[in-house]
Amino acid sequence: MIKAILFDLDGTIVNTNNLIVKSFEYMFGEYLKMDVSREQIHENFGVPLRQIFEKHNIENIDDAVKEYIRYNLSIHDEFIENYDHVEAGLKVLREKGFKLAIVTSKLRDTAIRGLNCFDLEKYFDVIITPEDSTHHKPHEEPVLVACEKLKVQPKEAIMVGDRHNDILSGKNAGALTCAVKYTDLNYDLLIESNPDFSIDTIEELVEIASALK
Repeated sequence: MIKAILFDLDGTIVNTNNLIVKSFEYMFGEYLKMDVSREQIHENFGVPLRQIFEKHNIENIDDAVKEYIRYNLSIHDEFIENYDHVEAGLKVLREKGFKLAIVTSKLRDTAIRGLNCFDLEKYFDVIITPEDSTHHKPHEEPVLVACEKLKVQPKEAIMVGDRHNDILSGKNAGALTCAVKYTDLNYDLLIESNPDFSIDTIEELVEIASALK
């Protein structure tokens, strides 16, 4: 029996793909003076900032994180975009009694700002960010924390996302998983993670979850 739906944020609930690309192009190109390809930037999607800068052997990680956040917020509202189908799907899921959560690798203040750009925070019972767990996706801990706060078992939840890390985190926790086909990232890699379901819109998820309720 499915009682809860857990959503990744970026690329799933709000379209921040262009925002993230521009932020990393600034960081690596102008701030860090590094030559990083668009493909390498895409590999950073859904990964906490500290882990990204550690991977690239940046010396002063704290300063790099602060500068990324500063620049990202300075262009945030200009480049974040809405997915037309998301709110309609969330509204029906709530009406049908499902508990909803965000499970994101984005820091809390920025995550909430993104949701509030389109008045979406009101649909979620819980918002899980890197501040809430020691380990991050694809580790199971963020999904387990979300389930604990929602008071459901992982087997009673579906984890929805646009990256393989989202799917793996859900699987590692024992939840069902769902990939979004509207991802701008590598869909083949996403499907290789073997999600239980895949959807073109959040509204399609209503049918899946309702059948499992």
